[in-house]
Amino acid sequence: MSIQLLGVNHNSAPVEVRERLAIPLLRLGQAAARLRQFPGVEEGMVLSTCNRVEMIAAAKNGGGNLRGFLAEYFETDVASLQRHLYEYREQEAIRHVFRVASSLDSMIVGEPQILGQVKEAYAVARQAGAVGPELEALFTRAFAVAKRVRSETAVGSSATSVASAAVELAEEIFGSLAGKQVYLVGAGKMSELAAQHLMAQGAGAIFVANRTHEHALNLAQRFGGQAIRFEELYETADRADIVITSTGAPHAIFRREHGERFLQRRKNRPMFFIDIAVPRDVDAGMSKLDGIFVYDIDDLQSVVSSNLAGRLREAERANSIIEAELERFSVRMRSRELGPTIVSLQEHLETIRQAEVDKIRGRLGKLTPEQELAIEALTRGIVNKVLHNPITTLKSALRESQATTVIEVVQKMFNLPATDTPASKERAADATAETFPNRK
Repeated sequence: MSIQLLGVNHNSAPVEVRERLAIPLLRLGQAAARLRQFPGVEEGMVLSTCNRVEMIAAAKNGGGNLRGFLAEYFETDVASLQRHLYEYREQEAIRHVFRVASSLDSMIVGEPQILGQVKEAYAVARQAGAVGPELEALFTRAFAVAKRVRSETAVGSSATSVASAAVELAEEIFGSLAGKQVYLVGAGKMSELAAQHLMAQGAGAIFVANRTHEHALNLAQRFGGQAIRFEELYETADRADIVITSTGAPHAIFRREHGERFLQRRKNRPMFFIDIAVPRDVDAGMSKLDGIFVYDIDDLQSVVSSNLAGRLREAERANSIIEAELERFSVRMRSRELGPTIVSLQEHLETIRQAEVDKIRGRLGKLTPEQELAIEALTRGIVNKVLHNPITTLKSALRESQATTVIEVVQKMFNLPATDTPASKERAADATAETFPNRK
């Protein structure tokens, strides 16, 4: 089975590209199910956050054209995305998953939100029936690796979040947030984090609007703010000096005509929009208005880079952990391939032995019990000697990157049958346990 990954992130693509591929949480399960049904794909999962969209698949015999799936699912010309895409296979794909879950590939290295987002995407894909044993093993290990990185390094100790970076940007713009009116559009985790940091910086009134008014009420009550019904958004947003917006809307909710009305009501006093949503909540046309200043999630990069050096030193330690875990996981996965091959080889030679013994019995006539035992011992001894070198070579190949190639060569040399039936898998598990009695 081959692990494959295709995606875009904040390093490879600007926000205007990422928002074209963004998939809301409610559609992640459907996307994973469609990926699972794509030709050549055995298992699939899709991760979509404000900074990345990635498709991860387990494909049989190297199949699974993820670029083809991307073109079909998004009804887009992949050539137009070519320079923004990255694609990994096998160890490179596994390493990338480990780094993403451990927040080493995030815009803000060490931020804690990404692990929760990966776990949520995995749970959704599993519920949709798109996750099988390969991806289950991969992500179970990825979560353990992320926990180890978090506990054994200080990579997350000084990390900010996207929401805190947004508040820091607002503070840079105004010098001080004391007394500033702030409007939070969206009442999800990002808005909650933003509210925490706003209160810590002495912001004045906080207004919260969300499509589900109950969520807006809950968030506003926790921080002493005021909940606004979403349908009243355009009549009330002009109260705010700063609008931080993070909704899951598939298109912009603030457009140029809204900005014009806001400025008119504010008598041209400036408004700052910090848009941390992907797809973006604020249309690019808004920034062309005098008095409206728009910052999107990519603009937060400058804020993030100022406190990156310390976390990068810890990230080096985290990378060492990931490389060690990658080797352990790779050996474990190769051992799973090894078991079925050993079982198949043993069964193949045993079939030949039995056939030859039956032939010799027909020629020799009735044999004494002692003669039967002698023939059994002789033929089994020959088979064991023939098996010795191939099995030793297979075991030695476990810690080599060419292990899969060695397994394929042995299968071809002995013309081994398929080993993916339920019965052979059960016997393979027994064989692996015998080969690695201390493996957990």
